[in-house]
Amino acid sequence: MITKLIKSVAMAAFAAAALASAQAQELKIGYVNSERVLREAAPAKAALARMESDFGKRDKDLNEQAARFKSAAEKLEKDAPTLSEAERNRRQRELVEQERDIQRKRREFQEDLNQRRNEETAALVERANKVIKQIFDSEKYDLIVQDAVFSSPRVDITDKVIKALNGAPAGR
Repeated sequence: MITKLIKSVAMAAFAAAALASAQAQELKIGYVNSERVLREAAPAKAALARMESDFGKRDKDLNEQAARFKSAAEKLEKDAPTLSEAERNRRQRELVEQERDIQRKRREFQEDLNQRRNEETAALVERANKVIKQIFDSEKYDLIVQDAVFSSPRVDITDKVIKALNGAPAGR
């Protein structure tokens, strides 16, 4: 009797495990590496190129201003022993004002750049999510996750997403 009970329990456990395994195999799961999409997709590269074009001149101007400031500070340091106190103080004040102006412009530049980067990233994420949703619907996925700690290449659909983004028009 006990042997029969043990066999029944074992069979039930085996059947439950087999059923769970079969159900798990029926699930269609996909994984998307968001960081890779944001780095490798053509729209991401185009956004980066636009930002470099839009902000490159401003960055160059700020770097030139900083170089002129450094040169003027070195010149003041070299000339300081031969300058009158009034002239030395005047040039020091000019340098302090120049440094403040450069710092303010650099801060404004950084804020503008960050805002633009955030806007471009948000637009790309929205487009990528639409593409992922289309893949989800058309290929009948049960679950698509982003940014998993571990994933198998078998479930990685990042290349599909990048390919779809590269072929999708901007307004999609």
